[in-house]
Amino acid sequence: MTDQPHISISLDRPTRQYAADDELLARFEISNLPAVNIQAIEASVLWHTEGTGEEDMSAHEFVRLIPGDEADGDLTRSQSLKTRLPRSPLSYAGKIVKIHWVVRVRVFVGRGRDLVEELEFELTQTGGEGSGGARG
Repeated sequence: MTDQPHISISLDRPTRQYAADDELLARFEISNLPAVNIQAIEASVLWHTEGTGEEDMSAHEFVRLIPGDEADGDLTRSQSLKTRLPRSPLSYAGKIVKIHWVVRVRVFVGRGRDLVEELEFELTQTGGEGSGGARG
């Protein structure tokens, strides 16, 4: 029995807490999937809402990688995505609505099911431990 294909995502800050205007560096790697099966990878930094009413989503940073982008066509090796974070919207954990920031990696597979993995982080005014953004 072989392991299932997997996307691992890590951030440059183990606390996953960032302030507005900070630089975020995300690294991601694909395992247990032959490189030849990957048609493309999309990596993004985005926010989305959760709660009552319609849910919103917006990409802050987006990159699409295709096998031709690498000299040997191998997109399974470690890749990175770097961006300067915006001043808004900040992470928010209210009772009616929540705003989540995530790094999302989607792998488009030639045969089989596409893979998607997300890693949430917190974007606040000051970025420190326990800042938690506004609460409501």
